Amino acid sequence: MESATAKVAIVTGAGSGIGRAVSLALLGAGWSVVLAGRRAEFLEETAGLARDAAERALVHSANVADPESVAALFEASRARFGRLDLLFNNAGTGAPPVPLEDLSFEHWKRVVDINLTGAFLCTQAAFRLMKDQEPRGGRIVNNGSISAHVPRPRSVAYTATKHAITGLTRSTSLDGRAYGIACGQIDIGNAGTEMTKAMSKGVMQADGSIAAEPTMDVSAVAEAVLYMAGLPLEANVQFMTVMATNMPFIGRG
Repeated sequence: MESATAKVAIVTGAGSGIGRAVSLALLGAGWSVVLAGRRAEFLEETAGLARDAAERALVHSANVADPESVAALFEASRARFGRLDLLFNNAGTGAPPVPLEDLSFEHWKRVVDINLTGAFLCTQAAFRLMKDQEPRGGRIVNNGSISAHVPRPRSVAYTATKHAITGLTRSTSLDGRAYGIACGQIDIGNAGTEMTKAMSKGVMQADGSIAAEPTMDVSAVAEAVLYMAGLPLEANVQFMTVMATNMPFIGRG
């Protein structure tokens, strides 16, 4: 086990997009970071981008929807770093944008398994570590979405899970009080990643029209999570919304 001179974080979905940006920001700020995700080659790319800070990164391939895989992830983190100060529940996926009545059970289940069950399993594992370590406690930040507030058309699975993440955040925040575990949620709108490239060409609006939407640099999200993570445990950002200024959220629909 390494000497724990830096704070330790686990970031799920660390191989791309928001997860990669947050992982690099944490590493740049001196954290030790467990880079978790399904595709080891993308996690290795993230570690490579950290340059010298990569010595404080642990690459671990994991499926957050599988309880045994999650258990192995958190055990690997404990064995390497000895404690856990931050879990960023970021791993997520969507379903094809089809009419609600045409969404397959398989697509529904996959979104629920990854977005909701995965976040729960990681939260549960983090609780077990954080309540038993010295000093006790830690922080969990859940990646919600603008869709935790209002839906896009043809997004029933994604929207349902993101609304559920808000319930998970609230329950985790309440149940964590006894152990010094803080939990907050960041709701993100139109961060500039591979997932949002199509927005510049046009996406469906509530009235059925297609319109291009503005995006923001993903570094704004990374900076926000870094701020939340850096607070003392006596303080918590319960909910934060970070979004492209001109995107259709206020007034959507």
